[in-house]
Amino acid sequence: MDNTFFTENEKNIPRGTVRTRFAPSPTGYMHVGNLRTALYAYLIAKKHGGTFILRIEDTDKARQVEGAEELIYKTLAQCGIIPDESPKTGGLTPPYIQSERRGIYKQYAEYLVELGGAYRDAESPDVIRQRIPKEGTTSFSDLVFGTITTPNADLDENVLIKSDGLPTYNFANVIDDHLMGITHIVRGSEYLSSTPKYNLLYSAFGWTPPQYIHCPPVMRDKQNKMSKRHGDPSFEDLADEGFLPAAIVNYVALLGWSPGGERELYTLPELEQSFTIEGISKSPSIFDIIKLRYFNSEYIKQLSDEEFRAAAADELNKIAGYAASGENSLIIERLTKPRVDLLSGIAGLWAFLGELPEYDAELFVHAKSKSTPESAAEAIAWLAGALELAESWDNESLTAVMTELAEAHGVKKSVVMWPARIAMAGQAVTPGGATEIAVLLGKSESLRRLNIAAAKLAAGGV
Repeated sequence: MDNTFFTENEKNIPRGTVRTRFAPSPTGYMHVGNLRTALYAYLIAKKHGGTFILRIEDTDKARQVEGAEELIYKTLAQCGIIPDESPKTGGLTPPYIQSERRGIYKQYAEYLVELGGAYRDAESPDVIRQRIPKEGTTSFSDLVFGTITTPNADLDENVLIKSDGLPTYNFANVIDDHLMGITHIVRGSEYLSSTPKYNLLYSAFGWTPPQYIHCPPVMRDKQNKMSKRHGDPSFEDLADEGFLPAAIVNYVALLGWSPGGERELYTLPELEQSFTIEGISKSPSIFDIIKLRYFNSEYIKQLSDEEFRAAAADELNKIAGYAASGENSLIIERLTKPRVDLLSGIAGLWAFLGELPEYDAELFVHAKSKSTPESAAEAIAWLAGALELAESWDNESLTAVMTELAEAHGVKKSVVMWPARIAMAGQAVTPGGATEIAVLLGKSESLRRLNIAAAKLAAGGV
């Protein structure tokens, strides 16, 4: 066999800089563990001034899903994880889609048979299997888990080339990683048991293995890994639910990595500077949706007005009156941004602007505000009379009216404000106070709702 290809390919391997890769299969969605693998590989490359590569591993045709490759590109772009080399951008070691490298794998498999590191099956001559030594052990070093040694007797002789001529993952990823000059491989700890076989392939070809970084799993709870089959969210699910990509990236970075100290919020550029392999934990991480919501609320607060308006546009435009008035729009935006942890819940917060919900008179009872059904009925009667005469209908003027009413009747301001807000919103929790809600509703609708509340309290019930 003419093995000139082997020597020539060795000359073309990029060397001298850190090169990492993310090598997903196009199987339909980006789960959290996959996103974390991509992120860590990207961060390692950026921290060391290296190159981050996207390679599509599509040799398992049965598992491919239409549109999945585009979803990979879209997700990485949304997260700011931009490959330096990829099927779309090209690079130093094309092609970056495994099915387009089919001839390469066959050459190396044939050469491996010649070297004694593989053999053909007697019953299926088109199939090539890896030859595993019968005796001894195989060791490799992992930057997270340390040195791991496995008896060779425990290792299966994997198929390298299938009967259809396509390589298996176990062979193709070793060949591609070497030829693309990959220096650091980030993947899940489930691959720890397969790594001795990969190292034997490197050894058979006379190659130096890359550095391995195996990451512990992301768990739904202490017993179960996250799984799309069991309803756990993918990146796309989280984004559709109203989580900002930047918040997801920040949270995912901390699922198995600790920067040290108390700080938790990091932008992607800050992660590029701060990330260390030494900070990766050996222990599994539990995905906590409540913690992610906290991260998301903090990121929403940090958005500029323009960024918030763009990110929340679909929800904001569902709110009654939002698009009709520039002033009302600004009030809604100002009140919403610091109070939400999901973009998808915004319209629901303001649903009462469109229609007063059914509510029970018990909502007027609030001990801290010193509000009782009797005091609420009195306050609403005062309010209806005073607001009917109000000439100005803005937050400052309405606050003055309600404050003066409380002072005139010798009660705390909350005795007026609480029932006013309940009457106009029909719910206990609102994103704005009584005066702000009154401004958004307008004078006529505010008075109508106060009259409804008065009748409800007079009737003593719903």
